[in-house]
Amino acid sequence: MSSVKKNFAYQSIYQVANIILPLVTSPYVARVLGAKGVGVYSYTYAIAYYFSLVALLGIANHGNRIIAGVRDNKKKLTKTFSELLLVHCIIAFMAVVAYYIYFLFFVKEDYMSAFIQGIWVLASFFDVSWFFFGLEKFKLTVTINLIVKFVTTICVFLFVHQPQDIWLYCLIMAAGSLFSQLALWPYIRQYFNLRLVTWQGMRTHIMPLLTLFIPAIAVSLYKYMDKIMLGLLTTKAQVGFFENSERAINIPISVIASFGTVMLPKMSNLVTKGDTERERHYIGLSMEFIMCLTSAMSFGIFAVAHNFAVVFWGDEFIASGNLIQALSISIIFVAFANIIRMQYLIPKRLDVPYIISIFAGAVINLVTNALLISRFAALGAAVGTAVAEFTVCAVQTFYVRKQLDIKQYISKTLLFCAFGLLMATIVSLVGKFIPIRAVGLLMQIIVGAVVYSICSLFYFRKTQNKYIRTFIEKVGKRFLKS
Repeated sequence: MSSVKKNFAYQSIYQVANIILPLVTSPYVARVLGAKGVGVYSYTYAIAYYFSLVALLGIANHGNRIIAGVRDNKKKLTKTFSELLLVHCIIAFMAVVAYYIYFLFFVKEDYMSAFIQGIWVLASFFDVSWFFFGLEKFKLTVTINLIVKFVTTICVFLFVHQPQDIWLYCLIMAAGSLFSQLALWPYIRQYFNLRLVTWQGMRTHIMPLLTLFIPAIAVSLYKYMDKIMLGLLTTKAQVGFFENSERAINIPISVIASFGTVMLPKMSNLVTKGDTERERHYIGLSMEFIMCLTSAMSFGIFAVAHNFAVVFWGDEFIASGNLIQALSISIIFVAFANIIRMQYLIPKRLDVPYIISIFAGAVINLVTNALLISRFAALGAAVGTAVAEFTVCAVQTFYVRKQLDIKQYISKTLLFCAFGLLMATIVSLVGKFIPIRAVGLLMQIIVGAVVYSICSLFYFRKTQNKYIRTFIEKVGKRFLKS
């Protein structure tokens, strides 16, 4: 198996587990804590997240990119990592202090939850996962994180039993994040040498970090500001409805993110070598693979949204069905933009178009939220998110229209969307004929998977896709052997 396939498998497992394990606990948590309790957690976490962003200051993308470029030279690698780590620790320490200043002077309710959420900011101080991503050592980070995720999941069921246990839930989730970061530190000692660090070397990283921090803040405006605005303008219950809806949508988005994380160091390395032909080759393959996958998930989630919300979270969360449908539209735009950003803009250090697109999305999201949240509550926030993701995708696509074969990418995406629409129509009809929601949800998922798989396999057979043909041949041989 190639390094890209292995790393994508590792990162996909981690990202999906990162979403699925909380999703496994969410039916239990929703019923124990209720919509208000879920909303309190989501609201306090959203605020802590902003301080975590400051702590990380663009290190995820810049660190990944710069480490990937020097990983073949041990001396440069050690020097670069040492400089980056020291800069990161200084900034992260200030962010931790700033969060607890905020806690002391500005928090007016939910004190215990808000205090505990500061652990997330502290975890950002110890975050060195970007270093291992740059080295393409995904197995180590995935293994550690999976162990921690499983332990936190078990702890939720063991210790959270009533609405008053919201602080325990916050502690379990935040402590898990901290432990997963601390567990990586024994592996970085051989790469850190303080004697190689100079102020001049550290200073060279500050502007790239700030440049990539700006879009991170802008992204957060429509990823987390929704929840803060909902908490301020409506009720914590509305935040709870929105939080659970996002968890459902985050499953396909986690797959997209994992693929982008894996491809970033690969593409950065190709850019360093000047291998333009292979760059275009990988982007074309990525578009076909990811858009096929995300179209299925986007339309599939839209079709099962109402059954899913009630089966998973109970009747109290029936409103989440409409929110899931509104948010599911954004998955296509997120996927398309992620490939452009992670495989073209960031590897080539085209940070300005990236920043412009993110700020455009943030502005659109804030305006849409201001207009819709007061009237439509959580549904208004969901619509704002979908519109923002479309804006980001449109702006990034516009900037690369002359460098990449955008027309071909869009035509293939529309074809996969047509398959998805056909699947969603059939799946919706199946749901109407089965009155028992749990049974109906199971049948909808099975029928949807079969319909979309048939359409996709027919397409790949007609286009003579060698990767799909090889996959089918391998499956056929194993089937015949058995």
